[in-house]
Amino acid sequence: TFTKEEVAKHNKADDCWVIIDGKVYDVTDFIEMHPAGAQIILDLGGQDVTAQFLAFHRMDVFDKYASQLFKGLLEGGKSRFESKIRRTTQLSRVPFAEPSYWQGFKSPYFNETHTNFRLAVRKFIAREVYPEIDAYVKTGDAPDKDLFLKMGKAGILAANLGPGKHLLEYKGPLPSGIKAKDFDYFHEMILHEEFYRIGAPGLSDGLACGLIIGLPPVVKFGSKELQNRIVPPCLSGEKRICLAITEPQAGSDVANVQCRAVKSKCGTYYTVTGTKKWITNGCQADYFSCAVRTGGKGLKGVSLLLIERGEGVTTKKIPTGYSSCAGTSLVIFENVKVPVANLLGPENGGFKCIMHNFNHERWFIAVICCACARRSLEETIKWCMQRRAFGNRLMKQPVIRARLAELIAQLEAGQSFLEHITYQMQNLSYEDQNRILGGPLGLLKMQVAKMNQFIQDECVQLMGGRGLTQSGMGKVVWRYRSASQYNGILGGSNEVLSDFAVRMLDRAYPRTSKL
Repeated sequence: TFTKEEVAKHNKADDCWVIIDGKVYDVTDFIEMHPAGAQIILDLGGQDVTAQFLAFHRMDVFDKYASQLFKGLLEGGKSRFESKIRRTTQLSRVPFAEPSYWQGFKSPYFNETHTNFRLAVRKFIAREVYPEIDAYVKTGDAPDKDLFLKMGKAGILAANLGPGKHLLEYKGPLPSGIKAKDFDYFHEMILHEEFYRIGAPGLSDGLACGLIIGLPPVVKFGSKELQNRIVPPCLSGEKRICLAITEPQAGSDVANVQCRAVKSKCGTYYTVTGTKKWITNGCQADYFSCAVRTGGKGLKGVSLLLIERGEGVTTKKIPTGYSSCAGTSLVIFENVKVPVANLLGPENGGFKCIMHNFNHERWFIAVICCACARRSLEETIKWCMQRRAFGNRLMKQPVIRARLAELIAQLEAGQSFLEHITYQMQNLSYEDQNRILGGPLGLLKMQVAKMNQFIQDECVQLMGGRGLTQSGMGKVVWRYRSASQYNGILGGSNEVLSDFAVRMLDRAYPRTSKL
């Protein structure tokens, strides 16, 4: 234990101590390594620099160096920092940083199993993902196989597909020990929220996206033999899969895909030739759930086919506005032989299969939007509480509070819409979902995609220059903002989905109803 007077004596380049959060640190050997230069530390040597530290550093900097530089405790000092374990494994105490049920509000949708599940997933991420996030973002490398195997062993990959027959047949454990029969869409929603609140949306996509949207067609429409061969290695982490629908010339116009699959005269295989573009996880995929044209023009000539990586399959990474960890790719098929047994659903009946898969994909993207917006909002609230300008904290400025109020209101409205649709997914029959849920799901995705983009833009604005920087205080907000517009394009653009929803209204309108 040291007094303030004792610490004050250590204020030279060859003997420099500082006080941070009631603890004493010897920064003598660190001075020359300091990214902003030595002088800024020397000017504050021997002093309590807690306020200065918080003005320029994230807590992960403290986590990285504190144990190495720790000298002792300050006499009478009090620690006010949350521990790393508390910050990364427990529920946040920042208002609006968690969905309302975890802020203390009542909900008809959630119970103790959902809380236990959330905490179990959060602890897994803190242990296995957080330590490597910055390294992955910097290199742009795809998540390595070891991490996928750990996710498979923990049951996270299986849980990513949501409730259903596949989960009841799954023999492994699930996070928190929840039973497959008790697992619902709200548990799945929580899983996606946790993986997209890590502050690196490109890495989140690299860890989850391909399997979440690429494997369900195999589970729902593949033959039993195909399921038995493809599903287990994907759920264990041994193999990876992606969805390959979009093409350079087709985009959101699924009915006009050009990638062609020609059946052999013997009727046992297709020869596939064509190109897919902007395929998430395509670079690292072993399997491709692919939309192909097996018939004439239009939606009645489209089939869904599982293509396995092999001769004639080439993938090329596409540089995008966020991390290359996502493996966004150009996929080229050149005379690829694919067994007819790899057909997913009926030949020339793939459009309906794709549309059904789109419901879940669009819901998944809506979950992403709310989770990303909430994490950026939490970051920005913290910033407004810490940042001092014009003699006071930003939070003391009425204009700042008004901006935050609008962000909070939009986020909470979007979250409520999401939870309402999730309840319908949990309780409507397969037939009713196909009949009435497509339009509302399109509106949900459109609404929260716009909400997320608005919130990310505003969070960058509130963080100022730091929100435009790839490192430092604003790095998390910068990453989310760089990816925010993706969600208004992927899985059907905002324009296509809004038009689709209103066309469904037109179709369902009772013609006898008049003003």
